[in-house]
Amino acid sequence: MSDRANPVPSPDLSLTIAVVDPSRARAAVLEEGLRGLDGARVVVIPDTVDLLDRLSALSPDVVVIHLESPSRDLLEQMFGVSRLVEKPVAMFVDRSDTPMMQAAVDAGISAYIVDGLKADRIKPIIEIAILRFNAFARLQRELAEARNELADRKLIDRAKGILMSARGLSEDEAYKQMRRKAMNEKRKIIDIARAIVTAADLLG
Repeated sequence: MSDRANPVPSPDLSLTIAVVDPSRARAAVLEEGLRGLDGARVVVIPDTVDLLDRLSALSPDVVVIHLESPSRDLLEQMFGVSRLVEKPVAMFVDRSDTPMMQAAVDAGISAYIVDGLKADRIKPIIEIAILRFNAFARLQRELAEARNELADRKLIDRAKGILMSARGLSEDEAYKQMRRKAMNEKRKIIDIARAIVTAADLLG
């Protein structure tokens, strides 16, 4: 259910928001605060049984979790949910400590609010959580792209080295041969490089 490559809609667009809270009264406070998000569809999940499966079926844009007096085990379970759903997650807790706050950050919780469940605060918290999630997702994509580009350059350099050694070519000549082959076969130069390296590995 990964959506890192396609961030959730911005806060002013229609959203499906899952509210996880066993207390109907507290869930009502969350719903009231979420009314400020135009067109938002709020679905209340009243317990954490099979939570990941239920969230997968719902596929919400945002998950809001409220835990009144969470145990460490329950918090860690919710952090695990956050890692797997890969959506903005805003978590409200009535009590916490520094290790749990750090664990929330490590789990990718977009907003972690301690003792702050007030209707008038919900909308800006959710908006910030969405923006923070999208910013983090963008950074993750850029990092992945940079890593891929570096890996491609290393593979192309290795393929050039193979051609230089096998055919007595200069680095520039090896690259031109790879580029020419890529153009003739309407393929990317990285594909040509990968084929050269694979063939060299097979031949030992």
